[in-house]
Amino acid sequence: MQEYYQMTDTQVRQAVNGGVDPLSDSQVQEHQKKFGANKLVEEKKKSTAQIFFEQFKDFLVIILIAAAVISGILDDLESAIVILVVITINAILGTVQTIKAEQSLSSLKAMSAPEAKVLRNGSIVKIPSAEVTIGDQVFLEAGDSVPADGRLLENSGLKIDESTLTGESLGVEKELTPIEGEAPLGDRLNMVYSGSFVTYGRGSFLVTSIGMNTEVGKIATLLKTTSEKKTPLQINLDNFGKKLSILILVFCALLFGISVYRGESVGSAFLFAVALAVAAIPEALSSIVTIVLSFGTQKMAKEHAIIRKLQAVEGLGSVSVICSDKTGTLTQNKMTVEAYYLDEKRIPAAQIDISQQSQMQLLRDSMLCNDAAISHGKEIGDPTETALIHLGDTLGRSYESLREEYPRFSEIPFDSDRKLMSTCHDMGDRSVMITKGAVDVLLNRVSSIQLHGNYRAMTAMDRENIENQNIEFSKDGLRVLAFAYKEVSGGFSPETTDENNLTFLGLVAMMDPPREESIAAVSECVSAGIKPVMITGDHKITAAAIAKRIGILKEESEACEGAVIDSMSDEELKSFVESISVYARVSPEHKIRIVRAWQDKSNIVAMTGDGVNDAPALKQADIGVAMGITGSEVSKDAASMVLTDDNFATIVKAVENGRNIYQNIKNSIQFLLSGNFGAILAVLYASITALPVPFAPVHLLFINLLTDSLPAIALGLEPHSKDLMEEKPRPADESILTGRFLGRIGVGGLSIGITTMAAFLIGYYGVFTAAGQGSALLGSTLAFGTLCAARLFHGFNCKSNRPVVFTAKVFNNVYLICAFFIGLVLITLVLVVPGLHEVFKVQTLNLAQLLTVYGLAFINIPVIQLCKLVAVKRK
Repeated sequence: MQEYYQMTDTQVRQAVNGGVDPLSDSQVQEHQKKFGANKLVEEKKKSTAQIFFEQFKDFLVIILIAAAVISGILDDLESAIVILVVITINAILGTVQTIKAEQSLSSLKAMSAPEAKVLRNGSIVKIPSAEVTIGDQVFLEAGDSVPADGRLLENSGLKIDESTLTGESLGVEKELTPIEGEAPLGDRLNMVYSGSFVTYGRGSFLVTSIGMNTEVGKIATLLKTTSEKKTPLQINLDNFGKKLSILILVFCALLFGISVYRGESVGSAFLFAVALAVAAIPEALSSIVTIVLSFGTQKMAKEHAIIRKLQAVEGLGSVSVICSDKTGTLTQNKMTVEAYYLDEKRIPAAQIDISQQSQMQLLRDSMLCNDAAISHGKEIGDPTETALIHLGDTLGRSYESLREEYPRFSEIPFDSDRKLMSTCHDMGDRSVMITKGAVDVLLNRVSSIQLHGNYRAMTAMDRENIENQNIEFSKDGLRVLAFAYKEVSGGFSPETTDENNLTFLGLVAMMDPPREESIAAVSECVSAGIKPVMITGDHKITAAAIAKRIGILKEESEACEGAVIDSMSDEELKSFVESISVYARVSPEHKIRIVRAWQDKSNIVAMTGDGVNDAPALKQADIGVAMGITGSEVSKDAASMVLTDDNFATIVKAVENGRNIYQNIKNSIQFLLSGNFGAILAVLYASITALPVPFAPVHLLFINLLTDSLPAIALGLEPHSKDLMEEKPRPADESILTGRFLGRIGVGGLSIGITTMAAFLIGYYGVFTAAGQGSALLGSTLAFGTLCAARLFHGFNCKSNRPVVFTAKVFNNVYLICAFFIGLVLITLVLVVPGLHEVFKVQTLNLAQLLTVYGLAFINIPVIQLCKLVAVKRK
């Protein structure tokens, strides 16, 4: 079956309604019953309770729940309550972040026209857009939103802004002629689409699709079927949690076996094994990551990037490909005059001099033969015409004063068939008809040319020069209008046949120019190892010209049209994407396939955009970035991040923040795990050497929940460094637990473990006691105090992978300094305040013993810093 855009209007009526007559009332009711309302269907959303309980699916959390249940069964209610409180807080934090529900489909509904003018019973009536049905004839005029998809029946200079669907910045000039062969959505000039709006002219169309079957509806379907991607941090933390839990469970089972073998009761051995598991598992990690990411969002909001999905903060740091829409993202989404061609020379807009008579004449004529206006700061009319008005404002000539000085008394409106517009003006001593239009059309209507204020007949050479200049403009991706004129009698009322024997004046070349900051941002992307890719619904020549200016495109062969990838399999597309930097005339489906192809090559993909057509790809991408000013609500709701300044350069800043935040989170994890590993080594040593267990369960919970959490959060807020932008993006599948990372955890844990057991042995054998008598309780007290203080000192070791002690960096994090002193005060109070001794299973320490705790804890700083210095020198 033929597509509607390939049929004549009579064939379309016959195919849709079974005849050429308008729908009767009974047919309308029958169609509404058969095809349903003209609405978008929204999928059912998860309840708050569902979201809350989904937070407990994490493997680490399941282990902790099991530990809490077992602790409760063994009458260790303190441990059970503490564990349950921690994981419940984590679940609440996760629910609050997730509950920012997707509203993409709701926004799509809001885009639909609230009312439509349709033909009913021989009269044009206004009805709610939801009641429009297939077969209705809908009437349009400038300012109307299009309520459904359909085939044009009538057209009088109709121009429709379809940028939210196609990405093309200019209004599309509509035609009635059937189109031969296949055509992408942006080239179906005899069709109109729901969600677009009329900028010029009037017409009517026959409704062929409504609701979910419209192009906007298909995008809504794509949004429902497009899965959101987990960020690298989410994947890493999931894998990390499983591996860590298994290691800890194996170790605790081993320790349980050793304890039972040594004669301890099964219940006591099991309770301690559970307590050790709780201590070894960093249950506060999820909360710490959430808090660090939340602080990251606040910092980025101050830098014009609003984060909608918390994990996107870190995901940005892993981005290796940025697929960017052109219109409104890399460009200003505002047509601007780039150059004149006048008196046989090209004149850049910045060099236009209106003191020159011919240049002033071209400026004047372009503002007179023009229907655009600016009212209360709002542009009204076609973008190409408003560009001409803005140029006048820039050069100090207002369109209002010119139109008042040279009033229009008649006109021939623009229409897409003749591609011309003419207006007649009273110039005081004479009357002039100004004609503008497509270069190829207007050249056939001119017989003379004005050069340097003189007039002469147009020669073949003149024509060739103009055509060559037009080709040059086109290669630069510029839209070109030709201007001509002729004198007419006063009160003259022109016909289309009068648009002949004109005098050629000049050409005006326009484009939607790139943002100034885009060039620097693209350069920064490349130096940071990120590949920028332009994906647009605009024409290939225009897209390539912009991409060359910005630095995305190096060779013409790196640009292609969306139709090229239609016939490719997913495997073929995977091989193809690496050689392409610009995709033109693409559909929403193309965008998703391109994003997926890069993802299948193990890349982390960011997709930027502002239109409805970008929403599915924004959701498919690892990081979706929408424009806050020019972006549609649909794109904002589908995105992970919204730029409040629509500045592509803000993305680069966000990537820098993301890389730093990921590094800071790794520092926090290193701090937590190295401290936990030190505690495990101490317990393992005591078990193997038949010494008493050095810690009570309450010691481990105190360390985990109080003295560890604040430094870990503080490390997550470490000041950012620009050095990370000189590195390539980390691989998407790179684990947190790399060999080097595990090595740093191992060295730190070993140092902490040795100093902790040294403290235990000092207390156990009675060193620094008056009678030289030690005890297991004294050894446990010293070991507990040393482990706490050593971990606090170790926070400074975890600031960087390089030595920091002898640099200014050691004191550049006020949060870490505060956390250190708060933790030190807390552990000191526990050790010296008698009222706390029973609760925390410790005994009173004298001054020498207290100094022993602090001294052994401090040793970890020079030891670890020396190891880092050696590692740096070996590199």
